[in-house]
Amino acid sequence: MHLPPEHRTLSPRTGYTRAHWEAAADALLAAVEPYATEDRALYHLPGDRQSWSGRLSDGLEGYARTLLLAAFRRDETALQRYADGLAAGVLGVWPRIEDRSQPLVEAASIALALRLTRPLLWDRLDEGVRQRAAAWLGDALSAEPWPCNWELFPVTVGGFLQDIGYETEESRKAIDRGLERIEEWYVADGWYTDGDGRKFDYYNGWAMHLYPVLHAWLAQDERLLELYGGRLARHLEDYARLFGADGAPMHQGRSLTYRFATTVPLWLGALTGRTPLSPGETRRLASGALKYFLERGAVDERGLLTLGWHGPDEKVLQGYSGPASPYWASKGFIGLLLPADHEVWTAAEEPGPAERADAVTPIVAPNWLLQSTSSDGLVRLHNHGSEDVRYDPYYTRLAYSTATGPAPSYDNSVIVADDPSRTEIEPLGVGDGWVASRHTAGGGARVTSLVLARGAVEVRAHLVAGAAAGTSVRVTGWAAGDGVRAELRPAVALTDELTGVTSEDATLFVALARLTAERDPSPLQETVAVRVAGADELQVSWVGGPEVRVRLTDGAVVSPDLVPSTATE
Repeated sequence: MHLPPEHRTLSPRTGYTRAHWEAAADALLAAVEPYATEDRALYHLPGDRQSWSGRLSDGLEGYARTLLLAAFRRDETALQRYADGLAAGVLGVWPRIEDRSQPLVEAASIALALRLTRPLLWDRLDEGVRQRAAAWLGDALSAEPWPCNWELFPVTVGGFLQDIGYETEESRKAIDRGLERIEEWYVADGWYTDGDGRKFDYYNGWAMHLYPVLHAWLAQDERLLELYGGRLARHLEDYARLFGADGAPMHQGRSLTYRFATTVPLWLGALTGRTPLSPGETRRLASGALKYFLERGAVDERGLLTLGWHGPDEKVLQGYSGPASPYWASKGFIGLLLPADHEVWTAAEEPGPAERADAVTPIVAPNWLLQSTSSDGLVRLHNHGSEDVRYDPYYTRLAYSTATGPAPSYDNSVIVADDPSRTEIEPLGVGDGWVASRHTAGGGARVTSLVLARGAVEVRAHLVAGAAAGTSVRVTGWAAGDGVRAELRPAVALTDELTGVTSEDATLFVALARLTAERDPSPLQETVAVRVAGADELQVSWVGGPEVRVRLTDGAVVSPDLVPSTATE
């Protein structure tokens, strides 16, 4: 992909400016054009893989997701091509929108693109085409969505149809129904679950926030914008911390092949004025993510986005991932809706949270602890509250980072009796430098887990109860990653191989862990001392820091505030 020269004065961190985003958008649009059908209604991108929805739906997906990119780019020449495709598609080429069908997803992208570019596309269509298009989209108002972020697709379609005066009453009902539904999944502090349960991931930013905030903004509904925009602003306080200094987003959750769609909430906050981030920080984080992927093989030799993370990678895909699925990365170009003279484009880049200082940050709603180090720019996520067994291992591991991905060998796990299961995760709290949870492990054993973090170092404690005496327990740490060093050392009841056995009572296992890109870190054992005092009390002494006491039982973390005792400084 050919991009302009870097601008290191305006963008000292990434070198990227608005011109780089425009050039990337233009290149992505040009690359998909040869794969459009003659009538331009479908985009059949190359590759052997099809989604479980089939080739026709995949072709619609190619049209809809790249149309969204053209809409953000506001490229009139490209939009005319998509207008031709729309006219053909609604003549019977496109599959109907039915209950829980993929066309419902793509209808939302098409409706949003039409709403954003109405003077450039919709208003120039023949009346007959408009009527047929509105009728095709209208099926989205009554189609049953899956009970997750899909509830917002009828909202998005309804918002556009309301604007053009089509099925106004049905549109209103669809909007109200979808917005009411997501209230069931709002937890606190800007965090939603993606449906019931505890499915916390990036969908918070570029689905659960994107659609309601954009709807409120486009409808000029100040009441809704105050509600959803306020939630977005609070979410961004946490979200900005999920990017490493190299631009990498956190490698956690599903649909990771959408890559720089992770930048959506950053841009959305600037677009609506609902953000705690400065313009320079917003652009630095967003441009960092775009550059991270473009420099690591996200685009192949044909200029097409691949199915994967860096390059092609089957491990990050789901059954719904088809050849055009990665083009939901188009959402990341929403920043192009901001005019060129907006301060988010003209301000000098400022460092992101991972670059400014070491931080250990509790995220209460999902019961996560974020641990970042400015010396290497790594961010680690200690997961003690997110679970979705459908998409294991991207939800159920104990930890994730911006530099590593889950390994087939069950990294960051407690393996009881050779069973790596981690189900029924129960959050036990998160606070200053700590996070805890309980889960069900192999054979029905109960594992109460606690992490204490300082700098790049972690103390991981696991109390295993309900297992027969002599049951094997193995603790694993970070998977290997490019340019990073993963360490795990036994501290209590573990051998050098990080294995142990249970006693007749609940048994406490403790290990020291570290993930770092520093070239010559201090020996792990010299950074912290751990001692068991009595049956259930753990004393942790950080070198150059405080001494902390905590009691673990099978019932609860008895001292969840981890009140420091005598300082060792």
